[in-house]
Amino acid sequence: MTAPAAGWHARLRELGIRLPPVAAPVAAYVPAVRTGQLVFTSGQLPFVDGGLRRTGKVGGSVEVEDAAADAKVCALNALAAIDDLVGLDSIVKVVRVVGYVASAEGFSGQPRVVNGASELLGRVFGEAGVHARSAVGVAELPMNAPVEVELTVEVR
Repeated sequence: MTAPAAGWHARLRELGIRLPPVAAPVAAYVPAVRTGQLVFTSGQLPFVDGGLRRTGKVGGSVEVEDAAADAKVCALNALAAIDDLVGLDSIVKVVRVVGYVASAEGFSGQPRVVNGASELLGRVFGEAGVHARSAVGVAELPMNAPVEVELTVEVR
């Protein structure tokens, strides 16, 4: 799918999805940076209304399904950062997704968690949302978040 004639914002409306406000950085960085035809987002946490939806480790106190829903929120926060920087309608292609999953010892289902972000991007962008991806298990994430997602997109 290329961008609909009415744009990606119209596609979000069709799906009943609203972009959140851009999440304020929690340290010394900006939410997104453009270089050439690429936009890189900083890692986005599952902030909703200025706070984390939940904390903890996946495979421990956080269920896989809940973490996948959090990964979707992270992806929406990343899209909001892109929209604020260059406008969502400038996106040509989602190039790469990197998801970090705070994992309890022995947990190896990181790909299922990051699917929350990947599936959202596929629903929104269709073929333009097909991307390369890494799903990485880590011991800890900032603020004890269960998941963090960063995007790289090509823009016109």
